[in-house]
Amino acid sequence: MCEYCGCQALAAIEELTREHELVLGLMSEVPAARASCDLPRMADLARRITAVLGPHTQVEEHGLFPALAPDFPGQIADLETEHRQVEEVLAQASDGLPADPAWPDLLSGALETLRGHIFKEQDGVFPAALATLSTTDWEKVDAARDRAHTFTNG
Repeated sequence: MCEYCGCQALAAIEELTREHELVLGLMSEVPAARASCDLPRMADLARRITAVLGPHTQVEEHGLFPALAPDFPGQIADLETEHRQVEEVLAQASDGLPADPAWPDLLSGALETLRGHIFKEQDGVFPAALATLSTTDWEKVDAARDRAHTFTNG
């Protein structure tokens, strides 16, 4: 991942980047599961990706994105739309094996969207945040992280 702008020196960005790396690692296992028609493994990977993305998305949408939206409204709206698209496909595996026979194709498409989304954040959102967010904004990002962890652990 990107290391050229120094944004990972901030704990909030470092944590979001670490989560991206976890998700990318899980995503890398999906093609082999799909090639072997291992739908239970694909569903398990979808649930594991969701477990990382749940609090991650909360931090972005309730901490980082609101601070950036005034300067980048279209880009932030697009990123939030991508969140919903990916979540919708991943959620189909939340209670077990998806019934839709097209789900493996949907999952592959959603994960391609997610891969591009991650790189947009790494290469665009995080450097923009480093350049534009105030101390108060970063405190709101940290507060969103605290709430996300309280919600997922409480």
